[in-house]
Amino acid sequence: MNGKPEITLSTATHRETAVVKVEFAYNRELIDALKARTNARWSANMNCWYIPKDKFDLGKFFTAMRPLAWIDYSAVKNNSEKIEEEKHPRPKKLNRNKNIILPKGYMEKLEQERYGENTIKIYTHYFKDFVAEFSNRELPKITKDEINAYILRLIQEKDISPSQQNQRINSIKFYYEKVLGRKSEYYDIGRPRKERKLPDVLSKEEIAAMIKSTENKKHKCLIAVIYSCGLRRSEAVNLKTEEIDLKRMQVKIRGGKGKKDRYVPLAKKTLVYLNEYYKNDEPKIFVFEVKPGRKYSATSVYNVIKKTAKNAGVQKRVYPHILRHSFATHNLEQGMDLRFIQELLGHESSKTTEIYTHVSQKDLQKFKNPFDDAFFDDG
Repeated sequence: MNGKPEITLSTATHRETAVVKVEFAYNRELIDALKARTNARWSANMNCWYIPKDKFDLGKFFTAMRPLAWIDYSAVKNNSEKIEEEKHPRPKKLNRNKNIILPKGYMEKLEQERYGENTIKIYTHYFKDFVAEFSNRELPKITKDEINAYILRLIQEKDISPSQQNQRINSIKFYYEKVLGRKSEYYDIGRPRKERKLPDVLSKEEIAAMIKSTENKKHKCLIAVIYSCGLRRSEAVNLKTEEIDLKRMQVKIRGGKGKKDRYVPLAKKTLVYLNEYYKNDEPKIFVFEVKPGRKYSATSVYNVIKKTAKNAGVQKRVYPHILRHSFATHNLEQGMDLRFIQELLGHESSKTTEIYTHVSQKDLQKFKNPFDDAFFDDG
């Protein structure tokens, strides 16, 4: 981190007033800068600096303190936006910029570099937003500081997520570094610390209930294939009939995330659903087709799974990827090696797969809660 100190922002109440706490390890330079550049005050009771919430401006604070420190603003981002919203109406959502023309070479370079279909879609959409923002400027002349300010405005006004923040920066970096051939540049927007969210998981019984709740053979098969093969939604819609090897009882996933192929085992029960579906629909090219030779859309997959879960009485929020999470978790609970699960899922890093160890009930099932041995007088 180039040796910079870190400032952590958080919200609190001080003397019955909402405030933003400014906390950091003792640093004389930061203290002098706070006094000179911001309206921060010292609180002996809280043992930190603070700014009254109604006078706090995240953008101005960044401008003042970012050159001296890394700023973790994750705890105040949403609150700061609410303060601004009280002063000014919420800006309109970003439009789709359908009429914006990408600079020459941008799309061509994405295709030459063999970026995935989804990545190309994201990069071109976000870069069109960038082009629209600077429509009256020559893109090669836009400075690093202007790009930093643009991303910061999106954080403040649109509350973009850390993931979207990175994607937007990467779409911009791609233009300047890959298309224009400039040296690699680092955009020093403070990043909120990444949240560690645990994946949602369905029980085996809930998945079985979903399959039983529909009479549509294609829908039964779709749920069975995604779950039993641990597929991503994009992998399911692009799966071709020729990639299901009945003799070897395995499925070849072509061009998964990172353009990597992999094989996954075909469950015997899934084969039953496939046979019933094939006899009824006779798909030609893709396993899941809306018409002969025309594959299902990602939206159709989402709608089918959501509707089926609702009909089955599943109370959780259900979406296609939850079936993949459930596949990984259930295999881990059955004692499968984490490394093998990583290969089945097509994860490049084992760290991505390790998240399922925090969801699995394998160890929890051995746990005996002391509350169960406690005796209480309910009277």
